[in-house]
Amino acid sequence: MINHPASGASEAFVHPALFYRGQADYLAGVGGFVRTALAAEEPVLVAVPGPRLDALREDLGGETTGVTWTDMTHLGRNPGRILAALQDFADRHASRPARIVGEPIWPGRSRAEVLEATRHEALINTAFAGRRATVLCPYDVLGLPAEVLSDARRTHPTLLEDDTSLLSPEYEDASSVCADCDDPLPEPDGGTPWLAYTRGELGDVRAFAEAWVRGTDLSAARRGDLVLAVSEAAANSLAHGGGSGALRMWSTAEAGAGVGARPGVVAEIRDGGHLADPLAGRRRPALASVDGGRGLWMIHQLCDLVEIRASESGLTLRLHMAAS
Repeated sequence: MINHPASGASEAFVHPALFYRGQADYLAGVGGFVRTALAAEEPVLVAVPGPRLDALREDLGGETTGVTWTDMTHLGRNPGRILAALQDFADRHASRPARIVGEPIWPGRSRAEVLEATRHEALINTAFAGRRATVLCPYDVLGLPAEVLSDARRTHPTLLEDDTSLLSPEYEDASSVCADCDDPLPEPDGGTPWLAYTRGELGDVRAFAEAWVRGTDLSAARRGDLVLAVSEAAANSLAHGGGSGALRMWSTAEAGAGVGARPGVVAEIRDGGHLADPLAGRRRPALASVDGGRGLWMIHQLCDLVEIRASESGLTLRLHMAAS
């Protein structure tokens, strides 16, 4: 049995990666973590893929009072919205150390989703610095590629494997990991024209997006969500990106959906803005927020995947919406 970081024993933030091999190993590691937290009467959030939730519930039996269960394939469909949910849970229990299980990467994730989930893992260390919380992140050693496990060693200060807990010698600062997640965005197949826009033309952007999605496989609700996300991104361009931008849209057989490839639509917005805060959009903005974070927050909530690339020339947002 792995000796988990002691619940309630430290004021510091603890962020271990649990490398597991098979279900028995998973139940021993994650179940043991949950039992330790419950014994200390600490709040527990378990956010893992659905089949893992069922196995944990069965393994824990009647010991689940005080556990909040969340299916990560829904919460983490867009990795960019996981962090805010974890922080919200910790905020609701601010008087006690929060114990969280978060499994943002599982077999079947696309390369783009894995990169954004890895970025999330790195930013956890920034967002939770100094907080009384432990976030345990399970990694499927038998099902995940070697490069994913290597990145887990870079994003987690502590590693739990083979009944052993040790400091990760490969742990790196969040900025270094996030920079390595900025793979060049692949160009869409075929010619995809751009719509340039400037101040006073936000209505034109919305009309263009509405007309474009009308002939796609997206449901009416999903079309509305994507048009709203595009509008928010364009509004950010006008307010914070130099007053102008450009939009293009295309259909794809693999829009980020969190549970494998699905047909969908991608919208890309480029402008001259810069992203000063790497946590922008990944934490719930205050009601009085005026720094543009609210628009990016909404975009993350609406879309299935949000890819952000910042360069000296400006900012690129690629918004994915799957058909279902």
